[in-house]
Amino acid sequence: MTDQSTPKVKTVNDQERFWRGDFGDHYIGRNQGTDLLAANRAFFAQLFRTTGKIRSLFEIGCNVGLNMAAARTLLPDLQISGVELNQMAIAEARRRLPEADLREGSLLQLEPSDFASDLALSKTVLIHIAPADLPTAYDVLHSVSRRYIVLAEYYSPTPVGVAYRGHSERLFKRDFAGEMLDRYEDLRLVDYGFMYHRDPVFPQDDINWFLLEKRA
Repeated sequence: MTDQSTPKVKTVNDQERFWRGDFGDHYIGRNQGTDLLAANRAFFAQLFRTTGKIRSLFEIGCNVGLNMAAARTLLPDLQISGVELNQMAIAEARRRLPEADLREGSLLQLEPSDFASDLALSKTVLIHIAPADLPTAYDVLHSVSRRYIVLAEYYSPTPVGVAYRGHSERLFKRDFAGEMLDRYEDLRLVDYGFMYHRDPVFPQDDINWFLLEKRA
């Protein structure tokens, strides 16, 4: 397994300092639990019906590892890796998934070649990235992916900033998938859907998801 010793993390901008600090610590407690793990499992089951069996998954902003843990329950041999800025979150993710390659740090300073995977995932992470830094985040996802990219984010046909728990410039809605499709000619849209907070069995936040595939 890759050495997970980490030098002092350098944050890139105000958004990263915000999520690495107390607000990011408190976010951990609001986003855990068996119900969320079950909802994530249902989400990946739907995805894997389309992708078929994949061998590896990489996630930006993996937080405490609930997405990766859910995917692993469906594909027990799945190789998983990820990057997370918040120190408390990455420590919890490593406890949950000790065999995974999980790095503490900024995705904006990542070397994508270290994490080449069949599927690259962003689930409610791009919405928290400063718009000026989105091209770098897109490049990381595209470079890491051998075949699939999954974006599960808040959608808006036009970019808009949204007040987030009393804070501005911390949450943004836009057509992330559309921007990636326009940016990379080798991507095509394979599937998309919506998760609903009033789903009677597997409620999640109101998230639009998109499955993109690299054309050979």
